[in-house]
Amino acid sequence: MAQMDESKQRIVQELVPGREITLAHIIANPDPILYEKLGLDPRVEYSKSAIGVLTVTPAETAIIIADIAVKSSGAELGFVDRFSGSLIITGSVSEVESAVNAILNYVQSTLGYTVCGITKT
Repeated sequence: MAQMDESKQRIVQELVPGREITLAHIIANPDPILYEKLGLDPRVEYSKSAIGVLTVTPAETAIIIADIAVKSSGAELGFVDRFSGSLIITGSVSEVESAVNAILNYVQSTLGYTVCGITKT
């Protein structure tokens, strides 16, 4: 029998997160059901009228941007995850927009991150 030369190729994939904000989105006037699905209390949060959603890598930076969000405006933390790099903030549209702008400015100018533009719905 002829011997078949089956060379196997092994591929190693490695995730190397950049230093970047990949999503900065503001939802104005969301439906109350969205607050519930996000684990936020619509009775408390709905009057705020806006939700900001951001993702950042490395994920630990979520702690820093959460602090900036709270200190830079009247926005409140809805959720922060240092393992996935997710941040949800709530507040008036102007509070959330102010917080997101402050976050993007800080991480770009001080930390040297690449930032995306702000999107809105």
